[in-house]
Amino acid sequence: MTQQTASTAIDIGSRLELFIDQQIVETLTQTAFRLHAPQPQPPPANPVTGAYMSVLKDGDLYRAYGRRYDPTYTDERSDGNKGEITWYAESRDGREWTFPSLGLYEIDGSSDNSAILADRAPFCHNFAPFIDDRPGIESAARFKALAGTHPGGLHPFYSADGIHWEQVGDVPVISHEDFAFDSQNVSFWSSVEQCYVCYFRSWVTSHGRLRTISRTTSADYLHWSEPTPMDPNLPGEHLYVSGTHPYFRAPHIYIALPTRFHPDRGDSTDILFMVTRAGSTEYQRLFTEAFIRPGLDPQRWGNRANYAAFGVVPTGAGEISIYHNHSGQRYTLRTDGFISVNAGFAGGEFVTKPLLFTGIELLLNYSTSASGSLQVEIQEADGTPIPGFGLDDCAPIVGDEIERAVRWSGETDLAQLAGKPVRLRFAMRECDLFSIRFR
Repeated sequence: MTQQTASTAIDIGSRLELFIDQQIVETLTQTAFRLHAPQPQPPPANPVTGAYMSVLKDGDLYRAYGRRYDPTYTDERSDGNKGEITWYAESRDGREWTFPSLGLYEIDGSSDNSAILADRAPFCHNFAPFIDDRPGIESAARFKALAGTHPGGLHPFYSADGIHWEQVGDVPVISHEDFAFDSQNVSFWSSVEQCYVCYFRSWVTSHGRLRTISRTTSADYLHWSEPTPMDPNLPGEHLYVSGTHPYFRAPHIYIALPTRFHPDRGDSTDILFMVTRAGSTEYQRLFTEAFIRPGLDPQRWGNRANYAAFGVVPTGAGEISIYHNHSGQRYTLRTDGFISVNAGFAGGEFVTKPLLFTGIELLLNYSTSASGSLQVEIQEADGTPIPGFGLDDCAPIVGDEIERAVRWSGETDLAQLAGKPVRLRFAMRECDLFSIRFR
């Protein structure tokens, strides 16, 4: 091991690492990354539907927000018009939803509705809340949101309960001439970056003027940095609503589910999967094909028909959910199950870059077939197997688990290797590996 190897080793500590990019992967031999398609679930009795939805998990309560129309509104439905309403729903399991009667606004002659914002153009167009978990946050601002369109910009809103909202000031806090803001612009507190981050709609790409995504940061949610174009577009590719947010199990990884818009194909849309890491000004796209296709429903092949709600949330043991805005369809994946490293019947292996870790055991999220298997070898940074942690010392792992501790000669203890640069070699057959973590 050289000093250079030690200094360039990636310090993953005890954090969860998903195989959603090539951050820790050095070589793949007869293995490959595999994108997993979210699975549609049976429709609920009362689905959450609407435009630019947000789904938040607040302890044991799920909160959903979205846009609908006042049925009495008959004027032009332009972005930010007076007929737009922001509604609210609740759920205890993320599956079945209720729309509480809040009595805050009279709509169509009745206040028996779940509207949290009405007659507040243009803010109902794209109201995008989140729960601010910054340590020491004042209770009156536990919930925050940005809303607004162009011309104008994004205005901040605060709430203590996620239902009663107050606009903060009367001027936009993010406003730039070459940015659009006319779709869902999302923000959150980054525990890793220790600042607020906003991803919003813009036009600046290396391929010319295309619908795309820019990023800005703030220490106080009121004063924002000069935006940086994220530039994830392929040539000619239009991307709407990024939905970028920290993955709840790995806050250093930001998940993005942008809508890909095809103006030359009847304005049809589909949903992509991208990631970016905390502090990065680039998205990573291991896969450029659709993550969620329009499917068999003809109504899903029209304009604005495929948008994912802001927020991927856990909805059961080993399950995460993604919500489709307009249909109310809920899609599920296994926990961490966006992308895996996959080996087929012939078997294969992959090796990580040199890593530094803390902890005493290695946990895997994996799935094999009945004929499949997985083994792990720990190597020196130069690739030499460490005695006692070779492939032959690791009994083949067979099964399907979200969390499995690896054993070498029957033991899991890795304390002697913590803090030293090591590589991991995974030998696999008919297997998917979704994530790893030292603990």
